Amino acid sequence: NGVPAVMPGFWGSHLGVIDLTLEVDGGAWLVVFYVGENREIYTREGRAVVSLVDPHPDVLAAVEEEHLATLDFVRAAVGQTTAPINSYFALVADDPSIQIVTDAQKWYVERILEGSDYGDIPVLSAGAPFKAGGRGGPEYYTDVPAGEIAIKNVADLYLYPNTVRAVLLNGAQVKDWLEMSANMFNTVDPSAEGEQALLNPDFPSYNFDVIDGVTYRIDVTRPPRFAKDGSLANPDSSRIADLEFQGRPIDPEQMFVVATNNYRAGGGGKFPHLDGSNIIVEAPDTNRDVIVRYLIEKGEIDPSADGNWSFAPVSGAAVTFESGPAAQAYLDGRDDVELSGTNEAGFAIYRLDLGAVPVN
Repeated sequence: NGVPAVMPGFWGSHLGVIDLTLEVDGGAWLVVFYVGENREIYTREGRAVVSLVDPHPDVLAAVEEEHLATLDFVRAAVGQTTAPINSYFALVADDPSIQIVTDAQKWYVERILEGSDYGDIPVLSAGAPFKAGGRGGPEYYTDVPAGEIAIKNVADLYLYPNTVRAVLLNGAQVKDWLEMSANMFNTVDPSAEGEQALLNPDFPSYNFDVIDGVTYRIDVTRPPRFAKDGSLANPDSSRIADLEFQGRPIDPEQMFVVATNNYRAGGGGKFPHLDGSNIIVEAPDTNRDVIVRYLIEKGEIDPSADGNWSFAPVSGAAVTFESGPAAQAYLDGRDDVELSGTNEAGFAIYRLDLGAVPVN
């Protein structure tokens, strides 16, 4: 409609600039021409970030006190971990960066429901990787070493200001949730020659929910059951196999409470059965604050993934996925993953053996 507009880069990466050419007409200013552009404020040289602009000394002076106070706050330790937390393999294996989130949510919701009408219903917990490469680039991953964990690390684990929710679902609906989540993967043809890309680039990583409290396998040779909009695309297909609760096949009619966030519980991602109508816990606390409180109360935790999900074995299929180059430091003990190369975007390409026994 002729209105000049520009979208600057996220997190201050680019400055949005609109250059207007104005003309006076009858005492009023008119826009006769405009150009919009994004200007980079930094560039990358290898893995180093190089600033393209100088900071303004007056601005630095004006915010110095608040800036230093913020740094002191986010650097404050809230607990200890006995193992590192990273998200390099969060899309191909059960992962510590999700485990710590789901553990904290389950701990929180169980305390809320204790003594209530829902207190005897099993609590499951859903979480997804937020920093898993993609458009964020080859360094856009969580990587927290074992030892002291601070508020800044929790903020890195859980980027968004979501608040805790819990929904009431039956076993069949839990399975559908996982079926939708399995849209993260392309359909793999076991008879195809050559390598096949495993990950679907059109499916955001924050919609790849892992549900802890049940065990299951994902069969990527089957087409996805649901379309991206949540509609039933392939009614006869099921990617979720061997779904069990407490070592037994899940009862489609058994009721479960699932801890999650306001985005998912309210319909975010268009997951089946999640439209806000079955919320039983609507907490004021953010998921991030719940993780902090969990760490403070526990003091020291082992964030290692419990291995509750894996891929169903596929013999002969060669699949690849992108991750950060720094993931190579965590390849020891992973017999199912090997480095294959790098691409132009700086991502490392890894080959995943779907026929191997997964190591989580």
